[in-house]
Amino acid sequence: MLQSLGNMTMPSGFKYREVALRGMPHHERLDPFRLRHPVMDMKKRAKIFIAFDALKGFSEAIDAETAKAYSAVP
Repeated sequence: MLQSLGNMTMPSGFKYREVALRGMPHHERLDPFRLRHPVMDMKKRAKIFIAFDALKGFSEAIDAETAKAYSAVP
């Protein structure tokens, strides 16, 4: 069974499925954590994390599920 995360579909056997489906944490405006760590600009965040594969195996799992789905099509 596939479940979607935004515009991506996720295989049901994916190891980090629950973590990915949780989404981003939400902090209140005057939360002490948010005051110490303000929200980072998306471009800066992308630059920092572009080389970091937080969900190891996710791309391979998606590719395998896609191949399986297309091989079943007559």
